[in-house]
Amino acid sequence: MSEKKPSILVIEDDPGLQKQIKWSLDQYEVLTAATREEAISQLRRQEPAVVLLDLGLPPDPDGATEGLAALEQILSLAPNTKVIVITGNQDRSNAVKAIGMGAFDFFLKPFDADVLAIIVGRAFHVYDLEVDNLRLRSAHSSPLEGLITNDGAMLNICRMIEKVAPSNATVLLLGESGTGKEVLARAVHGLSPRADKRFVAINCAAIPENLLESELFGYEKGAFTGASKTTPGKIEVANQGTLFLDEIGDLPLPLQAKLLRFLQERVIERLGGRTEIPVDVRVVCATHQDLPNMISDGRFREDLYYRLTEITIAIPPLRERHGDAVLLAQAFLERHAKEQNRNLKGFTPEALKALDLHSWPGNVREMENLIKRAVIMSDGPMVNADDLGLKLKTRDEEPLNLRQVRDEAERQAVIRALARTGDNVAQASELLGISRPTLYDLMSKLGLK
Repeated sequence: MSEKKPSILVIEDDPGLQKQIKWSLDQYEVLTAATREEAISQLRRQEPAVVLLDLGLPPDPDGATEGLAALEQILSLAPNTKVIVITGNQDRSNAVKAIGMGAFDFFLKPFDADVLAIIVGRAFHVYDLEVDNLRLRSAHSSPLEGLITNDGAMLNICRMIEKVAPSNATVLLLGESGTGKEVLARAVHGLSPRADKRFVAINCAAIPENLLESELFGYEKGAFTGASKTTPGKIEVANQGTLFLDEIGDLPLPLQAKLLRFLQERVIERLGGRTEIPVDVRVVCATHQDLPNMISDGRFREDLYYRLTEITIAIPPLRERHGDAVLLAQAFLERHAKEQNRNLKGFTPEALKALDLHSWPGNVREMENLIKRAVIMSDGPMVNADDLGLKLKTRDEEPLNLRQVRDEAERQAVIRALARTGDNVAQASELLGISRPTLYDLMSKLGLK
């Protein structure tokens, strides 16, 4: 049984050119349409990977450009389809406009079978790569899937979580607001033997102090006014699973003592109760606060701190994750464009530069909110710096020129070596692993006396 040929849709109103294209692309299943209506019908039924669209289709009764209207409709219905537009030399402006709208490439008349075959082959290759990438991403899903990074420090954290997760050790996640502490907490749970049990999260800063104790430990019927029935707390609900205590630094001192007893004894007492209830739960905590300073100020118990820090993971802010800003922005753009049904192709170079240079005080949470807004507000197929609402340069830009980077690194190394040796050139040269004449030459080149 012969393998099914990949299909390509040719939208062309000239029967002669239709036949010519069909003959030159005999390695594909060529579908044809002479009008936009026929094309959309074929697109819905056959779902071709590649479309060949003549921009010179006859205009509709209102005089609108039918080719560009067809392109817009095709990309709206099947955004992953690779559309190659056909146009004449006299109509290059529409070809450029089509590329701006999201067309994959353009092909200029007169007809050249060899050139067309190359363009079509490249379109199928790109489409197949995107399909394979999507399939692999779906097949290799994991609890760390929600974490998008290419930064070395963050990748080390991922490896650390993979080692820690199978144990029962209490984990403390430290990091600024919006760095992804809950994502990592869920990863600890998802990679643990408790993954099929409940993950229960509570934000200690979001619940009033007078309600937090009952929320954590539960209460018996009649324990206080309004307690009409016995209610288990979050700790009890998380039994055999994972309890995530977010913003643990905001836990009031009286509750810190009660939490410490639970961590030591692994039993709780509900409010108004007299019975100790054993609970088997993995505890993961998170905070953006400096707990050692809070201990010095008497606002956090030192004994609780040591109970919580069996494993401590410090999460770097987004501004320190090299390359992650653009990587995250592209992932958020893809997600929110799909949710908002927007056919956006990416960011302009100016937008990418603005994303890379912004200091991101709100970290990943700020990034996602900003990208969502840009998806909604963007007018064109590409998100620009104005859509993002970011100034083009918001911090001193680091040089990307290799010579500049190397010179600055050498300068800093020489300064540190001289400082460590009290400006002793002989000792500094030994520390740097170079000869004294080489160090003198280097100091002269760098303008160091």
